[in-house]
Amino acid sequence: MNNKDLKQEVTDKYSLRGRVFNRIRDDILNGKYSDGEELKEVAIGKELGVSRTPVREALRQLELEGLVQIIPNKGAYVVGISIEDIHDIYMIRSKLEGLCARWACDNITDEQMEELEEIVYLADFHESKGHQEQLAELDNRFHTILYESCNSKMLEHLLKDYHQYVWRIRQKTLSGSRGKDCNNEHRAIMEAIRDKNPDKAEEFANRHMRSAYDNMVKNGLLNYKNN
Repeated sequence: MNNKDLKQEVTDKYSLRGRVFNRIRDDILNGKYSDGEELKEVAIGKELGVSRTPVREALRQLELEGLVQIIPNKGAYVVGISIEDIHDIYMIRSKLEGLCARWACDNITDEQMEELEEIVYLADFHESKGHQEQLAELDNRFHTILYESCNSKMLEHLLKDYHQYVWRIRQKTLSGSRGKDCNNEHRAIMEAIRDKNPDKAEEFANRHMRSAYDNMVKNGLLNYKNN
């Protein structure tokens, strides 16, 4: 086997493992598996059309992330995200999103700025019509553009992971008055970045995450596992 073939084999292996890992993680976070449910390698491998090896590797990686517990001689079980985890994620995100917004003031492109403005405009429209699904999609897109605009792959990767971890309950927070409040907060962040005001951008982004968490506590949304 020459170096080119070896490199391709390694690339394919890690690409396959990555796809399997992301699929299982998404299924856990999206509620396909309940807490405590066993993740069977054979069944998952058959569903995904892969052997047990990439499934086993993915489960080990998920254990490192705290989403799976592997019990020797028994199997792998879903741990999920606890209420305490959600608190920690939002407190960490509040700091990291603030840093992201600060850096975006210097690094955002004209195209990214235009998209943020368009998202805020569209979210106003869909909120007035009660279109919750579209609001959730726009919220997700706003944060994706914000993360990309900081021009830091490390920070972008961290924030996208944390964003995905609480996707299920984030969708619920956009119902009722929170949808309007959320977009007003997005507008404040966007305008601060547009005005090249890093202090305000950081403050508003930090406050946005804390407001989202406070809303969940106030409305009992942290009991989502029992819904």
